[in-house]
Amino acid sequence: QVQLVESGGGLVQAGGSLRLSCAASTFFGINTMGWYRQAPGKQRELVAAIRSGTSTNYLDSVKGRFTISRDNAKNTVALQMNSLKPEDTAVYYCSALQVVLGSRKEYWGQGTQVTVSN
Repeated sequence: QVQLVESGGGLVQAGGSLRLSCAASTFFGINTMGWYRQAPGKQRELVAAIRSGTSTNYLDSVKGRFTISRDNAKNTVALQMNSLKPEDTAVYYCSALQVVLGSRKEYWGQGTQVTVSN
């Protein structure tokens, strides 16, 4: 069982920055960590992901503005969000994909609200 706790959401003006952090109870077997977001009336979408080998991928609309990073020593993953836009407003969720003996399971945090005002 992996527990994820997010922090760092809030209200910011357009053009501002926020840093989201996700603390995992363990990184044992964790292959990929990711940040998803869900805006009202929209489907949840993958914003950024980072694999154990540090390779990353990003949603096209956030490339060049957001950076995902992980600290294996602290069991944390962060999402640095710069040049925020109102369309980035959403609940952001941390996710972890654990692979142990071929068994895959995905875990989710409780979500943190990010609101970007004009």
